[in-house]
Amino acid sequence: MTERVALVTGANRGLGAEIAKQLRSRGLRVVATSREPREGFETLDVTRADHAAAIAGKLAGTGLDVVVHNAGVSLDGFDADVARRTLDTNLFGPMRLHDALLPLVRAGGRIVMVSSGMGSISSVRSPLRERILDPGLDRAALVEIFESFVRGVGDGSYGKQGWPSNAYSVSKIGLNALVRVLARELATDARRILVNAENPGWVRTRMGGRSAPRSVEDGARTAVWLALLPEGGPTGGFFRDESAIPW
Repeated sequence: MTERVALVTGANRGLGAEIAKQLRSRGLRVVATSREPREGFETLDVTRADHAAAIAGKLAGTGLDVVVHNAGVSLDGFDADVARRTLDTNLFGPMRLHDALLPLVRAGGRIVMVSSGMGSISSVRSPLRERILDPGLDRAALVEIFESFVRGVGDGSYGKQGWPSNAYSVSKIGLNALVRVLARELATDARRILVNAENPGWVRTRMGGRSAPRSVEDGARTAVWLALLPEGGPTGGFFRDESAIPW
């Protein structure tokens, strides 16, 4: 039987490290990645196309069964530079890496995006909200919508467009939209790949802080559940504690 292989981004600490640990405990070989070079990790900065290409090249003869897009940032401040860097890591980074790794994903593969409760679409006003939720939203439209947020932060028009004043929140709204787009793109793929997003809740990590109410074990559990979904499981959904939740 072929060994099952998972890749987890941002696996050097916190939620990513726990997801990797739980996947290993279920018998998967885990390719753990870190933005900074570390012993025992593959170096992968998701904002760099050359890093995505390099990791895909290294795994070309191996194949993947699970990809968990966990790497993310939450930056201080709110200006166009913060908006750009946040989206480049939390939204466009997973998109870039997905495209590089998709040819390696084997039949029955599972793709998991670690999102956030702050990715709720409720913080976006109409009619922008309806554009993001449009069942026909494609990748080009998604990119344009979220690039417009960065431009809007730069010229001060983001509020009038309907965006909240939080780049992290917008990046996770975009990540959730990407999940829906990818699910439609993969609907006709003979490999039957499932792609879903997880809301881990407020977790005690370096990003979440010590006062967060949930442990990394609890936060990782749904990501692992999604990574191991049986054939015929859900795709294009948003989940917390192994249950579907609204966008």
